Amino acid sequence: MSIRLGLVTGLAALVAASSSAGAQVLSEKNISIKMALLIAETALTQCTPRVSVAVLDRAGRLRVFLQGDGASPHNLELARRKAYTALTFRRTSADWAKRTAEGDVTGQRSLADVIPLGGGVPIMIGEEAIGSIGLSGAPGGQPMEEACAKAGIAKVQDQLR
Repeated sequence: MSIRLGLVTGLAALVAASSSAGAQVLSEKNISIKMALLIAETALTQCTPRVSVAVLDRAGRLRVFLQGDGASPHNLELARRKAYTALTFRRTSADWAKRTAEGDVTGQRSLADVIPLGGGVPIMIGEEAIGSIGLSGAPGGQPMEEACAKAGIAKVQDQLR
């Protein structure tokens, strides 16, 4: 009984503390639809018309999806998952794939929606991921996809402050 009472008392103190001076509205940066479109269009133009491009916002929601002429139907899901991996781990999906290839972090590969393939790049402001881009279907493979994704981000780099 005393453990339960102590837990309740501790929770009450935590609630009281959080409802006073420390409570505030969060202000978070995110990518706009216009920025997402510009990034996606630039990446598609840099690659090939057969590529699929997915741009996610900071919460992992799909903001823009472009599927080039002749792109394979499965490329949408691959592009989205590459972008999600880059967003949630705040590193390129290729870097994450290398990092999780062996050792005690391989279990991360079983998380939903992540994929150990290159082609995903986070959109960063400092250390904060405000979105991401993923590509799938480039004839040069994953290194080409990553290069095209970075070209899309470079188009708006002056706004990422």
